[in-house]
Amino acid sequence: MFTGIITDIGTITACKAGRFTIGCHYEAQTIDLGASIACDGCCLTVIETKQTSQSACEFTVDVSQETLNVTTLSTWQPGQKINLERALKMGDEFGGHIVSGHVDGCATITQKEPIENSTRYELKCPTDLKVFIAPKGSVTLGGVSLTVNQVKDDHFSVMIIPHTLSQTCWQFAGIGSKLNLEVDLLARYALRASQCGASPL
Repeated sequence: MFTGIITDIGTITACKAGRFTIGCHYEAQTIDLGASIACDGCCLTVIETKQTSQSACEFTVDVSQETLNVTTLSTWQPGQKINLERALKMGDEFGGHIVSGHVDGCATITQKEPIENSTRYELKCPTDLKVFIAPKGSVTLGGVSLTVNQVKDDHFSVMIIPHTLSQTCWQFAGIGSKLNLEVDLLARYALRASQCGASPL
């Protein structure tokens, strides 16, 4: 389980046949084999770790074909920057919203404009996911917990403040960029409950 609060920007150092090695600033000794790390919003399992310097390490993950099909991971290449978040531990501050790391699809940036001290991004989501996105609701894009501002059919907008822009890979995003999208977990279950005839609590 994650919150969508990014704790490091990693770099893809190697990729081959669904296996990726990622450089980061975590300490290798703090990453257990089998641990979950959200990589650009996608929950992946660590299979190897290596301390590469006093302040940096690498970890390796395997990715299934299904994950490659529905996420941006199929486009990852050495040198690419990605958002990282370690899994929650008991007692950690819960600063974003409930994020599972199970990506639903990809959203594409269609507009980008500065507004006062922030940047407004408009994105297009897959048609089958638009029902889950609502104004003032939560959404995860590239692993970052964000609040939806406006919604029009399959387009929606978010505002990125300077701190988020500087501390995440949103600083590299532009028109046409694709981002891993995870809809709000509560919205997903609320819709399913309504489809089954259950009354909302």
